[in-house]
Amino acid sequence: MPTSEKVVFITIDDGWAHDPAVAKTLVEQRVPASLFLLPGATSYDAQYFTGLVEQGRAVNVENHTVNHPDLTALDAAGKDAEVCGAGEQLAATFGREPKLLRPPYGAVNDDVRLAAKACGVKALITWTHDFTTWGETPATPQLQAGDIVLLHFTPTLGADLKRALGAAKAAGLKPAALMPHLKSAGLVP
Repeated sequence: MPTSEKVVFITIDDGWAHDPAVAKTLVEQRVPASLFLLPGATSYDAQYFTGLVEQGRAVNVENHTVNHPDLTALDAAGKDAEVCGAGEQLAATFGREPKLLRPPYGAVNDDVRLAAKACGVKALITWTHDFTTWGETPATPQLQAGDIVLLHFTPTLGADLKRALGAAKAAGLKPAALMPHLKSAGLVP
C-alpha cells in the first residue's frame, strides 16, 4: 500500500491454529495486526480471538469469507452467502461488522468487488509477501515501506511471525495498523 511512512502491515488469515504463544507475542509486543478470519475457525474457541481484540489494542477482525472459496468461481448468490454471511457471523461474535475483505487466494474480479461492496466491505486487501511456511520455510524477502505481510494461523505461525517482525526490523520498518493508513490514503471512507 502506498505510504511515505516506514511501516509494514501484518495480516493473519484463517484462524485454525490457536497458539497461546502467538497471542502473547501479539499482545506483549503490541503488534498491530489485521486478522482475516473464517467464522468456523473462530467458533470452537472464540475467546482466543476476542481476547486478542480486547487486549491487543490494534488487533482487528476482518472478513475472509465463510468457507474460503475462490469467489470468482461463484454465482452472485454464492458470493453474497460467503461474504455477507461471514460478515454477519463475525459481527455477532466480535460486535463489529468487518470493513475489509481478503478474497481467498487473492482471487478478485469486478463481480467480487461488487458483491463485497453490497455486503458493506470498504476495501479488498491482498498482500505483498507471504511469510507462511507451507512445508519448507520460504525465503525471507526484503520488505519495503507499505508492504502487506501475509501469515496464517497454522502451527508454524509463531516462527513465521518472528521472521516477519525480524524482516521488518532489518528494513527499518515498524508494524502499523492497516485501517488508519487506508483511511489516510483515501482508500476507505
